[in-house]
Parts: sequence; structure tokens; C-alpha cells
Amino acid sequence: MQLCVALDLPTKEENLELVKKIKKYDVWLKVGLRSYIRDGENFLVQIKKINPDFKIFLDLKLYDIPNTMADAAESIVGLGVDMFNIHASAGKRAMSEVMKRLSKYETRPIVLAVTALTSFSEDEFLEVYEKDIAFKADQFAKDAMSSGLDGVVCSAFESTSIKSATTKEFMTLTPGIRPFGEDAGDQQRVANVAYAKNAMVDFIVVGRPIYQASNPSEVVERIIKGL
Repeated sequence: MQLCVALDLPTKEENLELVKKIKKYDVWLKVGLRSYIRDGENFLVQIKKINPDFKIFLDLKLYDIPNTMADAAESIVGLGVDMFNIHASAGKRAMSEVMKRLSKYETRPIVLAVTALTSFSEDEFLEVYEKDIAFKADQFAKDAMSSGLDGVVCSAFESTSIKSATTKEFMTLTPGIRPFGEDAGDQQRVANVAYAKNAMVDFIVVGRPIYQASNPSEVVERIIKGL
């Protein structure tokens, strides 16, 4: 299991300061929608200047018509990031088109499909998808695997079932991890590190418990020891 630190602070400068504080650790960094729209490609370049070995997860959750998603995926390859995600809700044709387009590259980023956002409660998810989270998460994962993707984004509570429905090698990435029982904030389906590890999660994403801490480096070290 690997740690991915979310760079979700209000400014680029604050995010880069956090990166400097944790630059000695072997972790992934998540650049989300707000940070990328605000700070752009140059932000990715600045991260790599601090530590060229950092791996970057570009969390943009692409969701559009198949050709547009594939075009965007090719542009992401040009950014040199190590992982990005798309929405499984876009359908098998869109997911397949993305992977077909990326097949021409000698090396490509890891591609994950978002199943059910961890901000969804069960009732909210039912309103939108008319099926429960567990059922749709498994279905989305099977669709993603058959479309050639590397894994999915899900909560830790769906990871074990998804591994059973696909393979143990099919990756699961879980946002909203609260490593030491911190407040869930705007997330609904949160788990701690031990639960995620037991659920065979491959990547855990941790944001606020790290960047809101008085000593982010110390928190990162504690999390890594539990992986």
C-alpha cells in the first residue's frame, strides 16, 4: 500500500511549502481539480524541481464524450504525470477509447476509473444511480477492467469486493482516509489506515490530516510506518 498526499491547500505557495516539508519521503502527490485549474502545468514542474522522484496523481476525473476524453487523456500523457483518473459512469465505450488511444505510447500513466465518490451517502447514491453503492462499484470495476484500465477509485469499504469481482492485481485507490480517526469533514465513507490495509487497498489518499497538522512531516512518517 502506498501513501498519496493530497495537495488541496488554498494557494500554490502553501502547497509547495507542504511539498518541501515532506520531500524526503517516498510518497505520491495528488493534484486535484482546483489546484490544476488555478496553477496549471507549471505547478507540476515546480513539484518535480523540489524532488524529481515524486510521483504525481492528476485527479481531474474526466467525464465527457468518448473522443473528448481520449483527446484529454493524450494531453495528460504529455504532462508527464504518473497516474490520472476518469469516470466509470462515462461508460465502457469511453473507457475503451481512452485506453485504445493510450496504447500507442511506449509508456503511459496508470489509469483509474472513479466508481462512487466517497462524498456520497447511500441514499444520495441511490437517487442518482438507482442501485446501491456496493453493487455499482463492483459493476463499474468489472467494466473498467474489461476496458483495459489499471484500477478504480473507491472507498475502502468497496475494495475487498472489487478485488473479488476483478483480480487482486486490479488496483484500488481510496480517498478520504482518516488515518488516526480524524473528523470526516465532507466525506461520508471514510476509513483508517488499518482498515484500508486489510481491504487490500493499493493507494490511500490523505489530505487534511496531513496538511492541517502542525507538523505534516511527522504525520506522514506515522502513516508510512502503518502501511
